[in-house]
Amino acid sequence: MFLDNQLKASLMLRENINDLIALAAVAEERSFTRAAARLNVSQSALSHTIKGLEKRLGLRLLTRTTRSVAPTLEGEDLLATLNPCFEKIEARLQALNDAQDQPTGTVRIVAVEYAIESVLWPKLSPVLKEHPSVNVELVMDYGYTDLAESQCDAGVRYGEQVSDGMISMRIGPDERMICVGSPEYFDDAGTPAIPQDLTDHRCINLRLSTHGALYAWEFEDKDGHEIRVKVRGQAYFNTVNPVMQAAKDGHGLALIPERLAQPLLDSGELRTCLADYCPSFPGFHLYYPSRQRPSSAFQVVLDALRERA
Repeated sequence: MFLDNQLKASLMLRENINDLIALAAVAEERSFTRAAARLNVSQSALSHTIKGLEKRLGLRLLTRTTRSVAPTLEGEDLLATLNPCFEKIEARLQALNDAQDQPTGTVRIVAVEYAIESVLWPKLSPVLKEHPSVNVELVMDYGYTDLAESQCDAGVRYGEQVSDGMISMRIGPDERMICVGSPEYFDDAGTPAIPQDLTDHRCINLRLSTHGALYAWEFEDKDGHEIRVKVRGQAYFNTVNPVMQAAKDGHGLALIPERLAQPLLDSGELRTCLADYCPSFPGFHLYYPSRQRPSSAFQVVLDALRERA
């Protein structure tokens, strides 16, 4: 009888721990959909788990609306006790994992195509050869990606400004967007003297994936005042490399990163204009959650990407 009671108690404890982990995930993600994806279970199964926990405790732990999920006062009180315990357990397990001889794991990073090609892959390629148990997945996206929703460990964007709860780390040099065109285009259409002249020119547009809007070209005058120009043309793309190719082919002017255009500038296939209105700005930065304790694989990636000017 004593052993039967012990077994029942053990099974009940295991069930409660699993259900409490599910509760913490839903509360942190503020969404059953995202929490279910994170826990690798169905949304209906997760909802059933939370309802069962609430029934056993006789308490309502989550407030559900059509748009969001939030802990009740009782839920917040329970989570205030649980989360530090979970963090200690996770930290200890991670420390044991980090004690292995080889860094191990997969790191998912979301970035624009240019960042992947010019910064991420050149720095990570040798790292993958050095650490065969480290996997890297690079996801191309021109929007401001929600890391939790996309299940990515980190993202890349220009500048060091990030939202609360995020860490920013420089991974590339300062950048400069320049206005370029082919020699043939300038011979045919002339050269704009000020940014506002671009409205009279054919320009190659970049459509932002975030909300489908066209990118407004940004310049700066000698006094530091921002100038934004909405341009028009025949060609539209949602990545920057085809924009540069279209400019090379004479379809109009393009606003592209100077480092990307440099080989074509050196060869004479592209020329610049409006150089006095194209200032430098902080380059690519990696951002990731501050509460995230870096895994051994993620630490390897951080060390490889850190800009050492």
